[in-house]
Amino acid sequence: MRAMRIDSHQHFWNYSAAEYPWIGAGMERLARDHLPADLEAVARPVGVVGSVAVQARQSLVESRWLLALAREHAFIRGVVGWVDLRSERVADDLAALAPDEKFVGVRHVVQDEADPRFLVGEAFVRGVRTLHQFGLTYDLLLYPHQLRSAIELVGVLPEQPFVLDHLAKPRMKAGEIADWQRDIEALARHENVCCKVSGLVTEAVWRQWKRADFRPYLDVAIAAFGPERLMFGSDWPVCLLSAEYADVVGIVEEFIETLSPTEQDRIWSGTASRFYGLT
Repeated sequence: MRAMRIDSHQHFWNYSAAEYPWIGAGMERLARDHLPADLEAVARPVGVVGSVAVQARQSLVESRWLLALAREHAFIRGVVGWVDLRSERVADDLAALAPDEKFVGVRHVVQDEADPRFLVGEAFVRGVRTLHQFGLTYDLLLYPHQLRSAIELVGVLPEQPFVLDHLAKPRMKAGEIADWQRDIEALARHENVCCKVSGLVTEAVWRQWKRADFRPYLDVAIAAFGPERLMFGSDWPVCLLSAEYADVVGIVEEFIETLSPTEQDRIWSGTASRFYGLT
């Protein structure tokens, strides 16, 4: 019997060039609306029965819109939204969103911040600290050079649940792994951190990758975090730049096929359900 599958990382948007300026030349496939019916059409045939919708814009309006979608579509099990964690009114913003049981966490697009120590800025740490009182998680979206700050942050806030998105986007095209592996292993030593098996197809050469390309990075992830702290995520529709949804699922299927059924269940749905408190 196939394990229940939850996609722990995907996005929705009503496309406009002004609101999604990062969708540039060569990314035309993303330059249209991507909505729940579109995701279900590709996810259900490969056994995915629910998802976590993650913010794509740094906007309270988008956070409320994602929650409205989640109320309309049972497929959406949780929403990771955005609030300005550096704001003096962060607690008020969270108090307005947190009563919705599908509001499960917060993310900031740290990868776009120029300061490599943005994550450990005083105001940002204060904001992340506020999440715990609302029972909310935090998604770490960053590049390898920002991992050292992430290690510092998760150590300062040991009670706060964190999850690393996209394995910190290792520099696969350049074949770099040693420094990234060192920092991933150091981050994983903090037991309040999980990791998403997501986003790798767009770090490889688009549409030219082989499944073997991902193996060294996935081996590091599973050795560092174990199945109990790994969760499957597609990064749909961004993944479509380099792979179809079924291809992304197939990469994970092949990678975990030698694990026990219990371990596979954790990666497919158990870890995400526990981490995000999904119903």
